[in-house]
Amino acid sequence: MLHRQGIEVSENRVARLMQANGIVGRIHAKKARAPSVNEVIKRTDNKRLSTPRPTRINQVWAGDVTSLWFQNKWYYLAVVMDIYSRKIIGWSLESYRRKELTMQALEHALQNRQLEPRMLLHSDRGVEYAAKGYRAILKQNNIRPRMNRPGHCTDNAHVESFFHSMKGEWIKGNKYDTVDVLLNAVRSYIVDFYNRTRLHSSLSYCSPNEFERLQVHHYSVHFFGGRLHPKRCTL
Repeated sequence: MLHRQGIEVSENRVARLMQANGIVGRIHAKKARAPSVNEVIKRTDNKRLSTPRPTRINQVWAGDVTSLWFQNKWYYLAVVMDIYSRKIIGWSLESYRRKELTMQALEHALQNRQLEPRMLLHSDRGVEYAAKGYRAILKQNNIRPRMNRPGHCTDNAHVESFFHSMKGEWIKGNKYDTVDVLLNAVRSYIVDFYNRTRLHSSLSYCSPNEFERLQVHHYSVHFFGGRLHPKRCTL
């Protein structure tokens, strides 16, 4: 971000200045995860590990759920991410963790995108991703479901990383007085900050929206060092 503003500075100098001024980066310590049901939908294997890296949007999506402690009770956030651009394309925040939560997030994503034939949607092994209603939406839209291997949350690392960033950058240390304020904060983070502004090293320091616009405008993309790097990011 500093380089975009014309400020030439190294990472080490930023670290020294932060230390000298007592500035510490916001982090979120990961706590125990809500239990999942490993035995559900054993017929759903994990082929994402052997699936080629997506080369455009709407080839591979990923969904997951995280919990937010608010006013002495848990609230649950379900999201759908496009793995190619890391963009959050659907989400839902509710006070329950049932199939309706993940169905709402998926339907939100479907409203925003045009699907590729036989698209892949990866998720963890939670019961809300195994529900008949959720599966019916996948089947209706010709989306292939895939799930984590039991005990391997890193199979869905992109979404886990998003949750970690959101909690460290937006939730931890902030006070939200009402559910509506919390809802607006989540919406602001996803729509205004994460998708539109936040830079990703894996996207050659583009935001998800910028990275997708590169594809729309037919900028060439090449592989380097195992990651996608556009030849030009700033539009």
